[in-house]
Amino acid sequence: MNFGSIFLSEALGTGMLVLLGVGVVANVLLTKSKGFDGGWLLINFGWGLGVLAGVYVAYKTGGHLNPAYTIGVLFSGADEYTPGVEVTVATTLAYILGQLAGAFVGANLAYVAYKRHFDEETDAEKKLGVFATGPAIRNLPWNFATEVVATFALVLVLLAMGHTATGLGPLAAALLVVGIGASLGGPTGYAINPARDLGPRLAHALLPVHKTTAVREPATVGGRSAEPLADPGPAQVPAGKNSDWGYAWVPIAGPLLGGVLAGLAAQVLF
Repeated sequence: MNFGSIFLSEALGTGMLVLLGVGVVANVLLTKSKGFDGGWLLINFGWGLGVLAGVYVAYKTGGHLNPAYTIGVLFSGADEYTPGVEVTVATTLAYILGQLAGAFVGANLAYVAYKRHFDEETDAEKKLGVFATGPAIRNLPWNFATEVVATFALVLVLLAMGHTATGLGPLAAALLVVGIGASLGGPTGYAINPARDLGPRLAHALLPVHKTTAVREPATVGGRSAEPLADPGPAQVPAGKNSDWGYAWVPIAGPLLGGVLAGLAAQVLF
């Protein structure tokens, strides 16, 4: 496969992953969504099924969808990323750039699907949380360690799956992501994928998600609404915009290191 074919395959697959993943987070977090407050396990399964769909879409390139996994395969000493795709500098770049581009586009499509809900939402932290991961307790060294551990588990198991002939393929990968989210996702929101966090974070920075619709506060008389004597015009609900770039290195560097360590471990273990 040439550079363009690899790029397109990974972009389509990662785009599908992020569309469904960011979509399920929007469904749970945005107040006026029908899935509002659906819970952590709904998010876990939404991302897992996003992996399932994405791997199928990117079947031509083995459905990496994740620079940490691509790097893991590289450091495992493999000769091919998938049958017919040799491990070279060019193919590595095609995988990673395709994943980043797809994640960015997928996040934008999720925004389009929930545009009116973003307009109605006044909580800026929820809006950022739809797109990007963040820590429950902010301590960057420990947040980094969490991402390393979670990604190491993800990539090592995926590499082990390559040596088994179960036939489960994408389903096994999807269930693994659900399991990691349910078990190791609490501290940082389990990015475990630099593209999954960076692409949507860039989308958050560029999209008008900080804007809210005009809200008119009705006048009240005796606790009941009444027409104001004079119309002061619509009041804008304030909502700041902060993509938290100070944290952004954690879900990039942590998963990449976890992928490297898993690849090295796979050389010894498998």
